[in-house]
Amino acid sequence: MKTKKTLIKNANIVNEGKIFNSDLLIEGQYIKKIGESLTPNSPDVLVLDAEGKFLIPGAIDDQVHFREPGLTHKGNIETESKAAIAGGITSFIEMPNTNPQTTTIEKLEEKFDMASKTSSANYSFMFGGTNDNLDEILKLDANQAAGLKLFLGSSTGNMLVDDPEVLKKIFKNTKLRISVHCEDETTIKNNLQEHIEKYGDDIPIKQHPIIRSEEACYLSSSRAIELAKETGARLHVFHLSTGKETSLFENKTPLKDKKITSEVCIHHLWFTDEDYDKKGTHIKWNPAVKTAKDRDQLWEALLDDRIDVIATDHAPHTIEEKSNVYTKAPSGGPLVQHALPAMLEMHHRGKISIEKIVEKMCHNPAILFDVERRGYIKEGYFADLVLVDLNNPWTVTKENTLYKCGWSPFEGTTFKSRITHTFVNGNVAYQNSKFSEVKYAKRLTFNR
Repeated sequence: MKTKKTLIKNANIVNEGKIFNSDLLIEGQYIKKIGESLTPNSPDVLVLDAEGKFLIPGAIDDQVHFREPGLTHKGNIETESKAAIAGGITSFIEMPNTNPQTTTIEKLEEKFDMASKTSSANYSFMFGGTNDNLDEILKLDANQAAGLKLFLGSSTGNMLVDDPEVLKKIFKNTKLRISVHCEDETTIKNNLQEHIEKYGDDIPIKQHPIIRSEEACYLSSSRAIELAKETGARLHVFHLSTGKETSLFENKTPLKDKKITSEVCIHHLWFTDEDYDKKGTHIKWNPAVKTAKDRDQLWEALLDDRIDVIATDHAPHTIEEKSNVYTKAPSGGPLVQHALPAMLEMHHRGKISIEKIVEKMCHNPAILFDVERRGYIKEGYFADLVLVDLNNPWTVTKENTLYKCGWSPFEGTTFKSRITHTFVNGNVAYQNSKFSEVKYAKRLTFNR
């Protein structure tokens, strides 16, 4: 069988802080050569003219909830991974709060088996920590999972880890990077009870960032960081939502040597508490979208490298579920299809360079989770690539939204940039709103 070859001509390649015009040859799964004036070396080479377009590495989303198994009325690996590659995300790391939870090695391997059959994007999974599964964590091979996930604040799935002794043992005994959801449970419970006493179940949605407050986030984040420093654990704090938390992180150490790192999600960079009036529970997330000042400080920390990664926390729920009163409306929303276009929109607004977007969405997740030969445009790396037309506007509608839940918090938003092609392992998996019928995704491997 002949090796498949594709020659991309005249692309504006974005990689490692530079933009340069070049050609790129794909052979099989890999990037074979990058250079000027490359010519087809055999008649069976597919030639793609990318003049005027930007070629970036496929994004690696280190935090998604694809809802399989057990919650597949909201989404599943097949539907959400298709939405991901349409959004330029070629690899994802999925969370353990499914049903059953991914807290045993057996359940972890079952998820890998599911993804191998249905995923359009490369895949790995977080292993979930609980108050009583330390033995399973210790049995886990370092290359089996992307990392370890702990919920230090409760969210969908009820996986709260709140035993201080258990936490300390986990932090001391794993070499994997520990990713944490940080919100202080006692603070939230007290705030929620006060609001229920005042409003009943129909609490105004604008109270969400008051209930899941700055104090709740900072208390939990600072404790987790203190524990990581005490034990020497590698800690990654998911979805920062407050300006105050950004003071807990530093930007002097190269990322590969940082033991304590952080992430911000698309919704916390885009929305503020002023948007609750219009969007309601559609922008109800944990942690909550907070003030414009918080958003500005998150942007500042992202750009000066105290925040290392941009992710989505893609977490679909049905519109019926989201339409409930406050206490019954779940937190979370779908984002993988629109994350990269939203960040490119921020580029058009002068907030961030394309090089910085690539650093935070492609390079840095690969560094943090030791992902093997992905996240960069380099010879010998897997050809996970995305072609972007920066001047091809489109508007998000229900009709062009690909999530199984059928809605998006970005409905009605017009993005100037459009993803035209997504390559997964050297193959065109998505092209001009059409998907390949063949799935090219692979299980992520790690350099550990």
